[in-house]
Amino acid sequence: MVARMKDKILLIEDEENLAIGLKFNLKEEGYETVWARDGREGLEAFRKGSFQLVILDIMLPFVDGFSVAEQIRRMNPRMPILILSARREIEDKVKGLEIGADDYMTKPFHLEELLLRVRGILKRQKWYQNASCSVPEFSFGKNRINFENLTAFSGNKKIQLTAHEAMLMKYLIDQAGKAVSRKEILEKVWHLNVDIETRTVDNFIVRLRKYFENDPERPEFIKSVRSIGYMFDDRKREEKNTYVKKGGGN
Repeated sequence: MVARMKDKILLIEDEENLAIGLKFNLKEEGYETVWARDGREGLEAFRKGSFQLVILDIMLPFVDGFSVAEQIRRMNPRMPILILSARREIEDKVKGLEIGADDYMTKPFHLEELLLRVRGILKRQKWYQNASCSVPEFSFGKNRINFENLTAFSGNKKIQLTAHEAMLMKYLIDQAGKAVSRKEILEKVWHLNVDIETRTVDNFIVRLRKYFENDPERPEFIKSVRSIGYMFDDRKREEKNTYVKKGGGN
């Protein structure tokens, strides 16, 4: 499937031979690609341009890739980011996901796999936009989440969610009352290979509980299900709605 020219990619990569090859092959797939040779140039290009995806190396001159990803996230929380790095440690992959990257590929890589992941990220981004449009906002307890702009409020406290955090909350809420496994989250929600440790899911759950639970150690909404995974429990909301319906005529 060839991409339409409206899909514009920012490639931030300091290895010239690799970057030239990638730019050529992305163009062959129908993507318009802008190449930046270091982190500083990449941030400047991002500020000036309009992109649908950023492909980002980690070990960059002037500003490293993790810092670039964090700054891009602050400028545009919904911008998809694919990290492409020679750093293969699980810790680096987890860090990349936690700062908001949508996927993490290690070098060397197969071109077809990269192109497949690019298509997947762009398709997933469009899916999330459609899903968030159907239910753009959701409230539970003292919390309110806007899935369109990835912002949330817990009482008066404002929270800026990453794409992974928002997608995880959206999936748990959509599956309310049903246990969801860590593997299911990695594969169906984030579309990541399970070589990313399932403990990564636990780390995200811990953060979401800190955001939205009165007592993260005794969660009311984001509950653990022994030997399976996690479940969103919003029975209080359902009980309130049932009560309103029963008393609606009074």
